[in-house]
Amino acid sequence: MNAEPTPSTPDPLIGRSALLDDVRSKFHHRPAVAVITGEEGVGKTRFVRELLRRTTTPGAPTLLARCRTPAAPFAPITDALSRPGALEGFPPANLPPVTGALRGLLPDLAAHLPPAPPRLCEPRAEHHRVLRALHALTASLGDAVLVVEDLHRADPGTRGFLRTLLADPPSRLGLVLTALGHTVPHTDTESADGLPFPLRTPSHVTLVERHLLPLPAPETGALAAELLGTQAVPEEFADRLHRWTGGLPRVVEEVLVRGVPTEPGTERTDAEPPLPASVRRAVVERLRALPPMARQVVAAAAVLRTPAPVELLGAVAELDEQETRRALAAALRHGVVRAAEGSYAFPYDLAHRAAYEAVAEPERPVLHLRAARALARHAARPLPLARMAEHYRRAGRGEQAARYLEVAGDRAADGGDAGTGAAHYLEALRCGPSPVARDRVALKLARVALNARPGPEVPAALRQVLDHRSLDPGRSGEIRLLLGLLLRNQSGSGLEALEEIARAVPDLLGVSTGQAARALAITAIPSLKGWPVGEHRRLLAEAERLLPRVEEEDLRSAVLANRATALALMGDPSAWEAVADLPETLTAEATARVHANLAGAAAALGHPVRARGFLTRAQQAVLRHRAPYLEAFVETTEVVAAFTGGRWKGLLERAERAEEQYRNVPDFHAEALLVCGLLRLHTKGQTDVARRLLEQAVRTTALDTGVVLASAAAAVARVHLAAGRPARAVQAVEGALHQVRRTGAWVWATALVPPAVDALTRDDRTDRAHRLVAELADGLAGRDAPAGEAALLTCRALLGAGSDAPYEAAVDAWTRLERPYEAAYAREARGFRLLAAGAEDGRAVVDDAIGAYQDLGAVWDVLRCQRGLREHGHVTVRRPGALGYGDHLSPRERAVARLASVGLSNREIARELVLSHRTVEHHVARALRKLGASSRTEIGPLLAADTPSAPTNSP
Repeated sequence: MNAEPTPSTPDPLIGRSALLDDVRSKFHHRPAVAVITGEEGVGKTRFVRELLRRTTTPGAPTLLARCRTPAAPFAPITDALSRPGALEGFPPANLPPVTGALRGLLPDLAAHLPPAPPRLCEPRAEHHRVLRALHALTASLGDAVLVVEDLHRADPGTRGFLRTLLADPPSRLGLVLTALGHTVPHTDTESADGLPFPLRTPSHVTLVERHLLPLPAPETGALAAELLGTQAVPEEFADRLHRWTGGLPRVVEEVLVRGVPTEPGTERTDAEPPLPASVRRAVVERLRALPPMARQVVAAAAVLRTPAPVELLGAVAELDEQETRRALAAALRHGVVRAAEGSYAFPYDLAHRAAYEAVAEPERPVLHLRAARALARHAARPLPLARMAEHYRRAGRGEQAARYLEVAGDRAADGGDAGTGAAHYLEALRCGPSPVARDRVALKLARVALNARPGPEVPAALRQVLDHRSLDPGRSGEIRLLLGLLLRNQSGSGLEALEEIARAVPDLLGVSTGQAARALAITAIPSLKGWPVGEHRRLLAEAERLLPRVEEEDLRSAVLANRATALALMGDPSAWEAVADLPETLTAEATARVHANLAGAAAALGHPVRARGFLTRAQQAVLRHRAPYLEAFVETTEVVAAFTGGRWKGLLERAERAEEQYRNVPDFHAEALLVCGLLRLHTKGQTDVARRLLEQAVRTTALDTGVVLASAAAAVARVHLAAGRPARAVQAVEGALHQVRRTGAWVWATALVPPAVDALTRDDRTDRAHRLVAELADGLAGRDAPAGEAALLTCRALLGAGSDAPYEAAVDAWTRLERPYEAAYAREARGFRLLAAGAEDGRAVVDDAIGAYQDLGAVWDVLRCQRGLREHGHVTVRRPGALGYGDHLSPRERAVARLASVGLSNREIARELVLSHRTVEHHVARALRKLGASSRTEIGPLLAADTPSAPTNSP
């Protein structure tokens, strides 16, 4: 969420409506006294202003007094009475003579007051007369409301006046008092929280006492939404804002004014916002009011940060238990800390930060060292190792911090939390451990990071350790191997990753045949952005040659798993025998990884039953070994398989969740982007959005085992073909075809070659189309790739001269492979071939394709077919329903499209046509889809060709 909009004044009723109604209903019964307490920034002033707006009689005087320190006697009251406009129509008739005693206090009103009485000799008597005069003047104002804010700062004279007023309030007076209070007030006792004297009133006086509490998280979010001028803010953001501000409205407003580090649209961050000056000032003022021992305990709490019990606070502050409890009592009275379940902490994060900044810089390392040692003695088991490490780090003890972080990483990794383990190991390396510890931790980090979805900091840290050249060959080779895997799987550095793994092999051969074989088997896994398939086969043969000498069971299992994956991805018929050879002793992690790989390969190559079985095994293994990387791997594999198998219902939402969650793992992110783009195209007809997503998927993918580049290029080609741009369609597939030819990975060209052949034939490049089909046939020779064979049948049908048999064979093949979209595409091509030849049954074949597309939810494809039918002179009949314009533009869509074609933005169109911005977005999207345009710049020429038609009945 971006806090760029200038915050507006917040609604005082957010979270206060019922309370305000309650106070208002009672305040009407005069004389009335309302006492509003709450901590600084809770919204007392705004609450009172709203109360006055709803209860003040028109024309009645309203006096606003604010107490400040220091102040002259009666200063708040005299300032309120003297403020211009406060006493409209003053003076009232028949002012009592005693009010003349106020001439000296109220010089601006002196001309309207009775003559000053002779001064009394006794100061106390004179003071008492002034009190009676102020009371009399207040009574003479009739239906007046007197507001005295910040009563806790009132001078003795003002307090005396209020006591006098409360003892005998004028019958029509409304008195509102606000005071700082951290707990619910008790107005009948001396020294009540925030109140400098007991407020005892006669029985006939309406007394309303209310304590304003900070807003809870949902209402904090509602306040933020109003301040930012948005409908709502994300729940996560509201929770974070509440944690920062404690739900204090003024602090919320100041934080939003200064800007907060949030998303969506950017990487999520938990960085705190700038510290508002009001928070710093309030905390410092409270600290100054504390006795020295209380300040020591507050400093200890600031260093500890999290809620802490008495014994821990005392140990850090170096106070005994009795002294610590007395100090905490003082801190509680002043609202510096709060108690919760036997522990003490700051009321909100920004208050903690202000208190920490108030600790003198030279004292902080001393306190952090005490905190680390105190946690070792007093903290509950298991020890908070990461917290202790942080205290050692802030105390300047880097090696000790690294030692505790290493142990914390071990504990997390042993418990299956790879992400936390990697984070602790990485932080340990940053703390400056000894060379021996550094090398040891680096190896641990490399091992655990594979399942942790870490950021780019991990590869950088591992490279730094390798650059020290202090590692023995075994550790150096293993770290380099794991670094290569990390780069391959998660960091978007495909060829660099393969080269890193290859560099590891010589080191590994000298110390571990098993590790060397594992590295070779990993580099044998092919990809569309990697080396030619022949090179991967050579590397696999090298790994197989070493396999008999591998004695370690875990390394042997790893080699066999990677061998099965490589063979399956190559479409090698022996892959399934390699799968059968996988040992039963595979770990849950290895099982999840290999079966997710196999599921993706089987789905792409056209083995749907095998793909489902492999996915089930992978899912079961992930449930046993909860690792973020593996969970992401299995989820994106399922999403791609669901699209391939035509299971599109609800898939867009699932793919969009994956796209958002897996942005730090390039290949998984790319696959999620691919499915989002394909579904945006086929089910929504959003060609512009789809192309942006598909282009981003191509840019994002690191290695691509045959899914992203080919499918994205094929989809873009279909968009151009639908718009009658075959030359552009040919251009769209050239890049992906180059990668297929370079690597020889024709088994991955299933999605790519049929639309490429279609584009070449429509662009009168039939010779090139025939050569491409021959290349595909040669590339599939000897491969176990049923989807490739079905694609080959489709291509031959597209190149055929009127025979139906190839089309029927292609449809049957795709149907057997559970690929409903490709089967519908082959039907569509056959139907339009028949229509072009004048065959009567062509319409029925196209209708079958339309029905198949409708079953999938492929709206864009249905509309494309219907347009094709109209171009052949066939009327497309719609079911009875509301009036619609079919694939032609409605008048409103035409008006929007015309303005868009001349360069107006959506907002400008909205102003021109008096529409909402969202409505214009929908009209533009529909116009692009109906016209077959890929961008706004293409609308103009296509608009002229779209002949307006009368509306028809549509569902």
